[in-house]
Amino acid sequence: MSTITTRQAYDKWSEQYDTNVNKTRDLEAKALRQVLADKNFSNVLEIGCGTGKNSLYLITKTEHLTAADLSEEMLAKAKEKLQGWNAEFFQADINQEWSFTDETFDLVTFSLVLEHIENLDFIFSEASRKLEPGGMIYLGELHPFKQYSGSKARFDTEEGQTIVPCFTHHISDFVEAARKHGFRIEDIFEFFDENQEAGIPRILALTFVLQH
Repeated sequence: MSTITTRQAYDKWSEQYDTNVNKTRDLEAKALRQVLADKNFSNVLEIGCGTGKNSLYLITKTEHLTAADLSEEMLAKAKEKLQGWNAEFFQADINQEWSFTDETFDLVTFSLVLEHIENLDFIFSEASRKLEPGGMIYLGELHPFKQYSGSKARFDTEEGQTIVPCFTHHISDFVEAARKHGFRIEDIFEFFDENQEAGIPRILALTFVLQH
């Protein structure tokens, strides 16, 4: 078992990310589609686009998509999927100032991203700078209840299992960081594995609206 940097892990994971069995990835994709089903946007910023599995949906909900990811290998696969669409891609570390684009947006999405980020305060601060007043954040994460029980992002290769660096954030951590930077919480959703509604939810999805 090995632990490497998040960027190294996702560069390596990109080779099999779309094809390996991953209940968390698949259920979060369903969550995003369900939460955004009746909404449309003019300009979307997707943070942590990965191989573009959610990008393919988001591009149908917006006039223009800007997508960013830490992993160049993941981005390469996303670019392939969205050739011909009105989308642009940036390699970026969101722990640093979001200077990769000068645009503002009416939706920012995070899908299975913030478990790899220690400082939520900085993330919501940057998101508030990039959003138009009334703009929305969609956030889909491995549920903290799962994290409490020991679940974390991991994948297997011929060399063994690789664990991606993760931080546990409580639901209140997301809410408090968002409120500090002018957001109000709109909705909280919890998604369960099929036929496991009596167990621990796998995905937490939150939406926030920028008030100023």
